[in-house]
Amino acid sequence: MAKVRTQYVCQQCGARHAQWLGQCGQCKAWNTLVEELVDRAEERRGTPAGLRSKTPRPVAIGAIAAEEGPRVRLGDAELDRVLGGGLVPGSIVLIGGEPGIGKSTLLLQTALRAPGVRTLYVSGEESEHQIKLRADRLPTLSEGGNCFVLTETNTQNLFKQVEELEPGLLVIDSIQTLHSAVLDASPGSVGQVRECTAELLRLAKSTGIPVVLIGHITKEGYLAGPKVLEHMVDAVLQFEGDRDHAYRLLRPLKNRFGSTNELGIYEMRGDGLAAVEDPSQVLLGQRGERPSGVVVAATLEGQRPLLIEVQALVSSAVYGTPQRSATGFDLRRLNMLLAVLEKRCGFRLGAKDVFLNLAGGFRVEEPAIDLAVVCAILSSDADLPVPHDTAFCGEVGLTGEVRPVPRTDQRIAEARKLGFTRVFVPKGTKGLPSGTDLQVVPVGRVDEVLGELFG
Repeated sequence: MAKVRTQYVCQQCGARHAQWLGQCGQCKAWNTLVEELVDRAEERRGTPAGLRSKTPRPVAIGAIAAEEGPRVRLGDAELDRVLGGGLVPGSIVLIGGEPGIGKSTLLLQTALRAPGVRTLYVSGEESEHQIKLRADRLPTLSEGGNCFVLTETNTQNLFKQVEELEPGLLVIDSIQTLHSAVLDASPGSVGQVRECTAELLRLAKSTGIPVVLIGHITKEGYLAGPKVLEHMVDAVLQFEGDRDHAYRLLRPLKNRFGSTNELGIYEMRGDGLAAVEDPSQVLLGQRGERPSGVVVAATLEGQRPLLIEVQALVSSAVYGTPQRSATGFDLRRLNMLLAVLEKRCGFRLGAKDVFLNLAGGFRVEEPAIDLAVVCAILSSDADLPVPHDTAFCGEVGLTGEVRPVPRTDQRIAEARKLGFTRVFVPKGTKGLPSGTDLQVVPVGRVDEVLGELFG
């Protein structure tokens, strides 16, 4: 009888050790080693014989066809654009996000909506009846003849069903619930996640079936499992948003077949996720006279220009230490901008509370909204409203200068489309559009902006 071999695997970095140690020798984390039983039997590893391809042979790179094959369209304009035009046959896509953010809803309605694509939706967390109840709430369910549901967690049984059904798309919900007979560890462990992903990778490359995985994340916001999981897949998408708001963002963190500068925006409704085609119009809300401390910033989310409402409130500090709070904006950068206003512009804000909020639950890290943040703070401090038809874009430096930002022409075009009549841009910006319907005001310093707005 063959001896069963055991090893100790770090649950944080995936390093393997021959014996138990209190501290992992690779990542120096404490109490993360878990014993796993390993069986190296080759007949229990990998995909079924019917799905295995022949042994690959070396091919000269000049003999490889350069044309790109057709992509699998999913019937979702936002998801297709984020993926670079659809799914590449044989690729693996990993989608992560907070619990309850809508990952399963997004992929289920995608499986129901994909035109002419036979989809196998594998769930290890819900029963068939639970999935049917969720599907009945989605308006995309027409006939459902191309969507098949399988509640299975064993990869070997899963591959047998794939061999019989021959789907055009495989959805796994989620990778942490699968387990392989190769390892005796529990589902969700580092070894199981790595081994199940490797088996799915061999399946996708040998059959050409695109695979979409749902991955859990840790409390720190990182994808659960070994870091090698992100290296094995072809694309990593982050599904994020605030549960207190209806909007969800789909960001590509990695994409071997497309750009990582795209962004998909959805609105969570009672009947599923709806794509937001014109997010600027939704984020700005009611257009009219705005109170003091409210301005509009022209920013970019990936390749898409957006106009976001920046709200600031400045008041006298009630307690001894002034409060600084920012929602959707980096608090350290807010403190830097306040220091610039006090040192370079002479505004005394050190004894006042400053609260900043980006409407809609969005989080923006682009420095191009610095100018809008500064104008919102000074508008609230002086209690003077900014004209509602004015937008801002520009980065503020430590010396008080307004620095140029990329793709200013797209920001101006978005402002013109929404009816704005004046846009403040950094001085020195090239390729400014000409016309009388929109006034473009180039500024070089924060003082110039304040002179134009408040005299």
